[in-house]
Amino acid sequence: MISISLKSTVFELCESYPDMKNVLFELGFVDIVKPGMLQTVGRVMTLEKGSRLKNIALSTINDQLKQHGFELKEDEYE
Repeated sequence: MISISLKSTVFELCESYPDMKNVLFELGFVDIVKPGMLQTVGRVMTLEKGSRLKNIALSTINDQLKQHGFELKEDEYE
C-alpha cells in the first residue's frame, strides 16, 4: 500500500501517481478532468479540503483509495 497524506494537493498526487486522477474522478472530484483545473485549483486543493467541499466522508475516500493500492496516513485520518 502506498501511504498518502490528506495534506497533499490533488496536483501533487496526480503528478506522483498518474492513476490517482481516475480514482479521484470516481470519488466525485469530477472537475479534475476539465482542462486547466488540475493545473490551477488542483495546486491548492488538498484531499482534506476536497472532501469537505464535495461532502465526501474521509472513510469513503480511504475505502476507495485502498481498492486502488493507496491508503491515508493513519495519524491524519483518525
